[in-house]
Amino acid sequence: MSDRLLPPEWAPQSATLLVWPRAGGDWGNGLAAARNVIQAMAVVLAPRQEVLIVAADAEAADDIAARQRAGSLPTEHTRIARVPADDIWARDTGPITLVEDNRRTFVDFRFDGWGGRFDAANDDALTAALYDAGHFGDGEYAHSQTVLEGGSIESDGRGTILTTERCLVGGRRNAGFTRQDAEAVLAETLGATRVHWLTHGDLIGDDTDGHIDTLARFVAPDTIIHQGCADPGDAHHAELTAMAGELSALRDVHGEPYTLVELPLPAPQYDPADGHRLPAGYANFLIANGCVLVPAFDDPADAEAAAIIGHCFPDREIIPIDSRALIRQHGGLHCAAMQIPYA
Repeated sequence: MSDRLLPPEWAPQSATLLVWPRAGGDWGNGLAAARNVIQAMAVVLAPRQEVLIVAADAEAADDIAARQRAGSLPTEHTRIARVPADDIWARDTGPITLVEDNRRTFVDFRFDGWGGRFDAANDDALTAALYDAGHFGDGEYAHSQTVLEGGSIESDGRGTILTTERCLVGGRRNAGFTRQDAEAVLAETLGATRVHWLTHGDLIGDDTDGHIDTLARFVAPDTIIHQGCADPGDAHHAELTAMAGELSALRDVHGEPYTLVELPLPAPQYDPADGHRLPAGYANFLIANGCVLVPAFDDPADAEAAAIIGHCFPDREIIPIDSRALIRQHGGLHCAAMQIPYA
């Protein structure tokens, strides 16, 4: 009998994929700050697992090398891959790794810039290029013609996928896709036996049409942590409250209600250039071997969010990472990384 599985994020990991922010992209005068965040992530991760950093061009590779010579970026357990990339969001451009019969398959879904919002030709080719260069280690490569991003799905490790209808079947990515179409793809490619659909939940400023990794996350097969909003005057309150109601109606693989854990919402974060609200939240944390990297925004709620996440992971070190530089480009820690599990 096959043991085909999409491992949960808390399963042991062999590596983490990161992409170095490149000059000439969308970062503008925030480039150095964004690079400092990726560097901070690598510093935490390298002692725990291999870190694979993509350098999209010669300037990025030179900056990485200079930081390594200066001792600010690790060299041990760190590999640099010189591969073209458009942006840093490895969660959506890296492989989704399936484990079957103690063998890994690196599933490469199409990436179209979140429904054609941004140029994405290099990012769409990223997983294949990294695989062809041998950067993922042992395993097979599988390409899917379906457009799907890693940030749009959550796995409990037991065949259940949690996702949002607005992202997978909203019409922007796969024309004419229905729930049934999506469920068939998830079953065929990732071994999903159940799909939980959310129709509510949104963060203002989100470019992804409701990626689940900004809203609700499995932290155990029977537990979901989710972004809340306690302020009735906040524009997020109605949608996030409705989402909490949907989550309460879901059942785990044993037919029991999930244990639900609510996260606070940081005070509104605004883009300093034009003043629009940014999609800041705490659900975009990153689980790695022995630790959890938690977004921080220089906000009083940072400590509360870290404590709540720490309660869900009592055996892991909780490490806040200032994420304000990433949220300026509408992303976060989880968006910027993709784990490569062991077989």
